[in-house]
Amino acid sequence: MRVKGSSASRNKQKKLYSITKGFWGRKKNVYRRAREAYLHALTSAFAGRKLKKRDFRKLWIVRINAAARVNGIAYSALINGLKRANITINRKMLADLAVNDAPAFSQLVEKARAAL
Repeated sequence: MRVKGSSASRNKQKKLYSITKGFWGRKKNVYRRAREAYLHALTSAFAGRKLKKRDFRKLWIVRINAAARVNGIAYSALINGLKRANITINRKMLADLAVNDAPAFSQLVEKARAAL
């Protein structure tokens, strides 16, 4: 007697179609194309998690540089001054200060300028 797996196959396909919902063209509703698209999307997601870290660091540096130039100092000079003043603060926190607390950021710039 042979085993027919229609319900299992259908459930497997439904699960995949729910994942690929929103994909373009046949990639959302033809099983073979959907599976290919899904596997490709997984590799892109892996790469994206690595790129996300780089992108955020770039964003923080841009924000710090903009705020630093408002205070009359370049980004590289600010970072160098903070290192010489033994102020260890990461770029994420510096960017947050630059955006949300300008007076505190200005005090850090003054300390960095004094250390140079």
